[in-house]
Amino acid sequence: MSASLASENESDLIFGWDTPRRRKMAITGFLFASLVLHALGFYLFQIVYPPAVALLPPPGRINLIAPNSDEGRVLLRWLEAEDPALASTTQTPADGKSLTMPTIQHAPSYLSRQPALRDVPPLTSDLRVPSAQPPGPVQRMSAPISTTPKISPTTLRFSSELEALGPVQGSEMKFTSPSRESPAAAQFQLAVNENGEVRYCFMENSSGDATLDEQARKYLALSRFSPIQNPKSKIQNDLVWGLATVEWGNDIAAPASPTPQPSAP
Repeated sequence: MSASLASENESDLIFGWDTPRRRKMAITGFLFASLVLHALGFYLFQIVYPPAVALLPPPGRINLIAPNSDEGRVLLRWLEAEDPALASTTQTPADGKSLTMPTIQHAPSYLSRQPALRDVPPLTSDLRVPSAQPPGPVQRMSAPISTTPKISPTTLRFSSELEALGPVQGSEMKFTSPSRESPAAAQFQLAVNENGEVRYCFMENSSGDATLDEQARKYLALSRFSPIQNPKSKIQNDLVWGLATVEWGNDIAAPASPTPQPSAP
């Protein structure tokens, strides 16, 4: 058994140098098929479909318009007739006169006529003493224009609740202010009873001047309205509340300056 196994192992290690016949037949078949394909391609592209002949482009030609031929003369006449520069300009006829002005040389008037020159007056010097008040134009004395400023009085405006009570009765409005700036409108809250008396006067908006605000408050507090005819329909809680607006005019006077007292000797 061991001898047979050893012989089998030795037979497996021996390389077989004999080539199989199938590979030789395959290579031969491939070479033959390649030859047939080359012959078929040569037949198709050289005999059945011959290559196209490449033609060179025609050489360039230049046509010259010359008056030697009839066609050239006709074309030149057409170009001259259709020229836009000639069509847009005014051309004078061949037998017309030229309108260009002749060139005339300028001749100044002083060359043809010599002006007469006057003699220079003699140089005489005045040795008199010059006057302190030389004669001159009379100045007109214009009278100064007197402009009287338009006086716009201070007015009172009341709300609808107070206007229903009728016209207000009070003294003449005279207000003084040390400031010269125009104050803003002052607004007050008034409370009027059934007899037309102002019971309360509170400031709502100030005019910017405390002096004018105090004077306006005192004037409104001393003012009187007409008595209410039907108190039940107009008065609530025994008083009628409304707004009074004081619009200041330019009749506000400046405070009188104190007269200086003579000093003791």
